[in-house]
Amino acid sequence: MFKITFLGTSGSAPTKERGLSSVALEHNGTVMLFDCGEGTQRQMQLFGVNISKVRYIFITHTHADHVLGIAGLLRTMSLYHRTEPLTIYFPEGFAGAIESLIKFDNAIIGYDIALKGVKSGKVLIGDDYYVTAFKLNHSVKCYGYSFSEKEKTRFIRDKCAKFGIKGKMFQEISKKGHITINGIRVAISDITKKEPGRSFVYATDTRPLASTAKVAHNADVFVHETTYGNDLSKLARERKHSTSVEAAQIAKKASVKLLVLYHFSTRYKDTSNLLKEAEAVFKDTIASYDGMKIIVK
Repeated sequence: MFKITFLGTSGSAPTKERGLSSVALEHNGTVMLFDCGEGTQRQMQLFGVNISKVRYIFITHTHADHVLGIAGLLRTMSLYHRTEPLTIYFPEGFAGAIESLIKFDNAIIGYDIALKGVKSGKVLIGDDYYVTAFKLNHSVKCYGYSFSEKEKTRFIRDKCAKFGIKGKMFQEISKKGHITINGIRVAISDITKKEPGRSFVYATDTRPLASTAKVAHNADVFVHETTYGNDLSKLARERKHSTSVEAAQIAKKASVKLLVLYHFSTRYKDTSNLLKEAEAVFKDTIASYDGMKIIVK
């Protein structure tokens, strides 16, 4: 299981109802932040995301509305006497922008911070998951991120019962790959099946791309920027953003389980029309709001 909390869902500037871009993903006690706009640390407190459990921050691009929250968050972590290292990922070539947020006031940071510039491909491999960066199309170098659990092996209850496998036999067959019962050799492949891991894909800021649909194929949760309604498609093209309809078209092409609209222009206090436009193309769509939580089981 992993949990997604939308900390800020506005684009460019905050509003009374929405903070700036940041999404938290909690998996096995670890928090990963995807973008860290101004005010992210306060949003974490408001919506119950533990600051001390943040181990990784994935930055899509270095526009201010996606990174300014790093400065305050790092200093608060130090005030809380953090000792665990933190890793910040960002588009390769922009280390200076991230370093400036760390060093501008000569604050004493009492823990190690690793800065990693990313290219397309796997950027983090955990025990049972991996995170992949993929190129987006914005006005500056920009990457989306995909969090994917590794493929799992599940025991098939009926087949295990048929061969009489129980108790410590499960440990033995898992370790050796086979077991002999009453003279019959049973391979682990005889009693198990492979299940794909669950996945979360985060794509902002960007024009719609066929390559994004490929990365997001069959994703459980697909977050795609929806800065504008369909009537502002020309503006979206000019500013390298996406409309509600374009986000839905990518979701449909990718056959995702759920599309989440995100990164709304400040002109939209009510996103119901954007949602209606997207749903006309892809039914399984919701509009994000600050504090919204999704649990993926």
